[in-house]
Amino acid sequence: MSCSPDNQAQAIFAGRLLAWFTHHARDLPWRRERTPYRVWVAEVMLQQTRAETVVSYYDRFVNRFSGIQALAHASLEEVLKAWEGLGYYARARHLHAAAGEVTSGHNGQLPDTFKELLDLPGIGRYTAGAIASIMFGEDVVAVDGNARRVLCRTFGIYEDVTRAKVQRKLESLAAKLLPSGQAGTFNEALMELGATVCTPRAPRCEDCPWRTLCQAYAQGDPESLPKRRPRQQVPHYDVAAAVVLREGRVLVAQRNVDDMLGGLWEFPGGKCKEGETLPECLAREMREELGVNVKVEKPLITIEHGYTHFRITLHSFHCRLVSGDLRCLDCAAFRWLAPTKLDALPMSVADRKVAQALQQALRQDAKRAPNGTP
Repeated sequence: MSCSPDNQAQAIFAGRLLAWFTHHARDLPWRRERTPYRVWVAEVMLQQTRAETVVSYYDRFVNRFSGIQALAHASLEEVLKAWEGLGYYARARHLHAAAGEVTSGHNGQLPDTFKELLDLPGIGRYTAGAIASIMFGEDVVAVDGNARRVLCRTFGIYEDVTRAKVQRKLESLAAKLLPSGQAGTFNEALMELGATVCTPRAPRCEDCPWRTLCQAYAQGDPESLPKRRPRQQVPHYDVAAAVVLREGRVLVAQRNVDDMLGGLWEFPGGKCKEGETLPECLAREMREELGVNVKVEKPLITIEHGYTHFRITLHSFHCRLVSGDLRCLDCAAFRWLAPTKLDALPMSVADRKVAQALQQALRQDAKRAPNGTP
């Protein structure tokens, strides 16, 4: 089969896929009561995240921020809190920034063309194509990871799918299949096929409308595609965090907006350098981050956590301030809060577990104390 389908082949591909989608489209909340804003939020959330995971976050987010202006007028902290647990927090920061731009520069209306959408923070080719085709009827493709997998298998693309040149090739291929006037439905159908049938492992080829057209199926090894560069070993870092209590309140710091997990609140600390002990690391980090000296005391909790490109072991310790005046040397802000108030702050998964461990420890201490007094 050619990688450049002619008009007849294009009609066959599109016809089979659209007929399949009519009967097998999932009932997802962003497919109901469509507005440009709701489709935009959904497509940003769906970047690198499965639809099943996104559903509950999406419902809470659009209920909390009902439209572009509501999102723009919210604080970044409110937006990050609503996003907490979904990961890839740059998506939330970009969404918030773009809402501000739309409110101030586009009269509160999301641009209605692929080209204009690309100018907004956090909107790349896939997201712009999805919004422009689904909401505004523009004949443009939206090729995500699911769609790339389907195209690689169907047309026997054995090149490294992570390369930009190959991704452009797949976009061009999808554009040749695109039925005029039905781009939005076609794009959704192609992504749906990859998400539910042409899955990374154990694809359900018997249920695929393109099975008889698929080169990978004909060769008997669909799981061999798409090709990717070999995975490198994921690095691991030991990280130390300080839990500092004073007069019933705990010290937390806010990460710089441009840092990883920017804008989230954390128990201050950082990565161990080679040859450092955990207490040495934590003492150094507190001097560098907040300008204070601490005495590192007993451990609180140790947490294993994985990110996209690395893993950490987070070691949290009770600490006591010894000297110095708190000031932000390498953070955006700091606060002293009652531990029960930590739930209101946006935190990473790992820091949230530290907060929960602290709250539990304090509750246990209160129960053991005479008359409930620590």
